[in-house]
Amino acid sequence: MNFVRTTVLMTVMTLLLVWVGNAVAGPRGAWLFLVIAGVMNFAAYWFSDKMVLAAYRAKPVGEAHAPALHTILRSLTERAGLPMPKVYVIPSESPNAFATGRDPHHAAVAVTEGIVRLLSRDELEGVLAHELAHVKNRDILTGSIVATLAGAITLLSRAAMFGAMFGGGSNRRGGNPLALVLVMILAPIAAVVVQLAVSRTREFAADSTGAKLCGKPMALASALSKLERGATLQPMRNANEATAHQFIVNPLRGRGLASLFSTHPSTADRVARLERMAVSMRRAA
Repeated sequence: MNFVRTTVLMTVMTLLLVWVGNAVAGPRGAWLFLVIAGVMNFAAYWFSDKMVLAAYRAKPVGEAHAPALHTILRSLTERAGLPMPKVYVIPSESPNAFATGRDPHHAAVAVTEGIVRLLSRDELEGVLAHELAHVKNRDILTGSIVATLAGAITLLSRAAMFGAMFGGGSNRRGGNPLALVLVMILAPIAAVVVQLAVSRTREFAADSTGAKLCGKPMALASALSKLERGATLQPMRNANEATAHQFIVNPLRGRGLASLFSTHPSTADRVARLERMAVSMRRAA
């Protein structure tokens, strides 16, 4: 079901891009911006991992400096049938973690210093299992594509705005100026809504896959509750909206209107689903 929802949402995003391109510059404009989005997706696919790790000043750590992290990850990757990812530590007391990389063979898992100090071993295992689930489900690629499409739609809307300001666009072709104004206003909002829906769907899927992988859904639920409180009390200072969706909990909590447009489902809903999963697992046992 999560796969179907994601596919539908990404299709909607692509169609929205084509529709906006057509409204701004006709059929040629639609295809042009679809090609531009493809080029942007290609760049995001190959370089997004390096950019996000550099943005948060993540440092690679070997087994000698982070034995617990390596031990837990090695055990989880063996169970999941995944290659061992590179391990990074982010110099921040805000408790959080994310996974990145274009595929399982080029994956990296990054955790903050704060999360290592805050969580128990079982809770940390739940978090790392969640991040490996993102790798296994290819969510990094999905998130990069959706974010790029959303960016292309916003770029198109701005092109429409400048076209309208200088008397171009649909006015020159006898089109409806009101329709162009609606495109300029509504298209970026629609793109953000779809992007958020994809991100939230993938978080639910990673919770489910990660809980099954570690076999401890309540440990992950407990970790999420702690991280929710920690991120609220101490949001990440250098976090930004473009990469917030990659973290296990929203790093922008406590910043005014940012919480209204969260890239993550509510922690209460995530915990409730994990609690139901724990009950089902106990009954099955």
